[in-house]
Amino acid sequence: MATTESTLKINGMTCAACANRIEKGLSKIEGVEKANVNFALESSTIVYDPEKTNIDDFAARIEKLGYGVIHDKAEFDISGMTCAACATKIEKRIHKMNGVSNAAVNFALETLTVEYDGGQTSTNEMMANVKKMGYELVPKTDGKEKLDHKEQEIKKQYRKFILSAVLTLPLLWTMVAHFEFLSFLYLPEFLMNPWVQVAFATPVQFIIGGQFYKAAFISLRNKSANMDVLVSLGTSAAYFYSLYLTFEWMAAGSVGHPELYFEASAVIITLIVLGKLFEVRAKGKTSQAIQKLLGLQAKTARVLKDGVEQEVPIEEVAAGDIILVKPGEKIPVDGEIIVGQSAIDESMITGESIPVDKVPGNSVIGATINKNGSLQIKATKVGRDSALSQIVKVVEEAQGSKAEIQRLADKISGVFVPIVVGIAILTFFIWYFAVTPGDFRSSLIPTISILVIACPCALGLATPTSIMAGSGRAAEMGLLFKGGEHLENTRSIDTVVLDKTGTVTKGQPALTDTIVAEGFADEEVLQLVASAENQSEHPLAQAIVTGIKEEGIELIDVNTFKALPGYGIEAEVAGKHVLAGTRKLMRSRDIALDNIEATMEKMENEGKTAMLIAIDGKLAGVVAVADTVKESSKEAIQRMQELGLDVIMLTGDNQQTAEAIGRQVGLTHIIAEVLPDQKSDKIKQLQAQGKKVAMVGDGINDAPALAVADIGMAIGTGTDIAIEAADITLMRGDLNSVADAIIMSRKTMRNIKQNLFFAFFYNTIGIPVAALGLLAPWVAGAAMAFSSVSVVLNALRLQRVKLH
Repeated sequence: MATTESTLKINGMTCAACANRIEKGLSKIEGVEKANVNFALESSTIVYDPEKTNIDDFAARIEKLGYGVIHDKAEFDISGMTCAACATKIEKRIHKMNGVSNAAVNFALETLTVEYDGGQTSTNEMMANVKKMGYELVPKTDGKEKLDHKEQEIKKQYRKFILSAVLTLPLLWTMVAHFEFLSFLYLPEFLMNPWVQVAFATPVQFIIGGQFYKAAFISLRNKSANMDVLVSLGTSAAYFYSLYLTFEWMAAGSVGHPELYFEASAVIITLIVLGKLFEVRAKGKTSQAIQKLLGLQAKTARVLKDGVEQEVPIEEVAAGDIILVKPGEKIPVDGEIIVGQSAIDESMITGESIPVDKVPGNSVIGATINKNGSLQIKATKVGRDSALSQIVKVVEEAQGSKAEIQRLADKISGVFVPIVVGIAILTFFIWYFAVTPGDFRSSLIPTISILVIACPCALGLATPTSIMAGSGRAAEMGLLFKGGEHLENTRSIDTVVLDKTGTVTKGQPALTDTIVAEGFADEEVLQLVASAENQSEHPLAQAIVTGIKEEGIELIDVNTFKALPGYGIEAEVAGKHVLAGTRKLMRSRDIALDNIEATMEKMENEGKTAMLIAIDGKLAGVVAVADTVKESSKEAIQRMQELGLDVIMLTGDNQQTAEAIGRQVGLTHIIAEVLPDQKSDKIKQLQAQGKKVAMVGDGINDAPALAVADIGMAIGTGTDIAIEAADITLMRGDLNSVADAIIMSRKTMRNIKQNLFFAFFYNTIGIPVAALGLLAPWVAGAAMAFSSVSVVLNALRLQRVKLH
């Protein structure tokens, strides 16, 4: 047997025992002759029979053992593809290469993403392999160069169309002038001369249409068939048959005007080139979301070096640099404020319209706008590590990934062309032997029409264009889908599980109530308690201080302060003795609670934490603190329920507090007192009931539950953790984004189905009509070209979707 040797890079090994375990696991795979794992180099060399096993099997076994396989990743732009069958061919060819574990071609984006083992193959080998097929791979360029490439492609197609249209118009004129209702049109006699028609048709057939012949030849050489094969067969049949009739006419003495079909082949090619022009333009538009995101970035930054201010290109900014940002300017990179305070407009990243107040210690995101204060920022993340770059990466990967419905469409388009060629040949013989016996001309027309109308371009474009447009528009609204499959699967969600803290609520305590007892002045009591609590580092104390300060009350000096763990605080402020804390504290100091306990119980039933205040040995009042509900939560939950979703709140808080929060937002289904590591179990229990579950959390402590759920949604500000943890990142931190994500998924899937309907409608209706001889070849060409255009234009409607 012929064996192959492959080397895989492995991560996750901690000792030699790990290496032995992997080695044994690989050796047990059928077809593996020898497996050697090198712990020091973190690699495995495997000798195996490629007919019995492959790299995918090895990777699966290693991952099953609890380790990971490290793949190199390469991205390319592809030129030369004409239809979905081209994409399928390239994908299959690359996938068969040694060391390649995954290859995905996106026909609409004209890109190839490959995961491979650099020890067995290289990007140069991939480029050479694809070049043999007649296509070209170019290592992925940045957004600007990609845009320039698109513009050049548009100009090239435009020039081809103009030349083709100028040469085709006289031929079309000879045809339409024969229609009775257009008999008033003047038809110059010389245009009816067959040799004049040959002169017009030949450049269209072989110069403009040369691209179809070249691509068809390469396709057939590679033992497959694509759209170019259909176009070449159809137009060649019309052209060469007309040329044959021209020679026949000349041999017969050049008398009269033979019935030629040069206009059919020329019009078909012209219309297909026009369709390609529309298609290239529309494809450029579907990539606009990424271009917009890239365009948000500042081009330069004002860096402080050795006390001197220098303006440098954004590419030269390094982590740790101190950057000056003036009011109204874009923040160049991700960083942390070290001097100054301001309101930051983060709408272009999070979709949130209200500027966010920032002070020293707060983080800022590159490409957001500094509204009103001068800032000094320490750069923390630059270049590819920045939040904006991460967002662009997520959007690009989502647009390049394949939904299940797309894989199905790719399979169909892969077998479609050979079937169509078979139908066309069968139709020709039925016409030639049964319908119009011996009449070659009459048999040729329906054959050409079938070959032309059946081109599967629209089928190949139906899904990726919608996913590109849908995920791009979602990104503009602060919804980051990590892949096309998540955009597809979100529509089937019927149950949404919400984490409470930081998701339904703000995640930080705030002062909610202040009640002052009779005989005390409101302002004095609040001033004394806030001044005392200001000495404490407890989060609840800080919430009280912040809340009282917001009422315009100034703090005063504290003479003495003592924290009483589990009870509260004790302080001497402005000559007065102040206590703040629990019932236990008050009782231990023999302070009568009077009728305040009923008030406290009411507050606690509402999910609040109440603290008693005593001044000079007398009960002076009570303050309450709570993690308050986000302003948008109630409306957002109502929107989800209107979409037919079962909404559940999952929290580690006690039942009483959870139910109080639930009442505020209109939730009755609450699961409380759940430990963090039990959240994923609760998700599994819901799934066991047949529910499709989306988990919404903050992307950090909810990570296990996010991973287990059918769809994990991380509420965050585009941090690495949030983006990595979930299938969808909700940049705005607003629960309305959950409803928006589900609506966007449903709209995108509806759009895909509409596109597939358009694609199949033209083909399934057109083929039998053409077979019956009721469809002129040039009409078939127009229908085929505009089926692609209609699919792309329909997908572009997603870019205008408005939600909420």
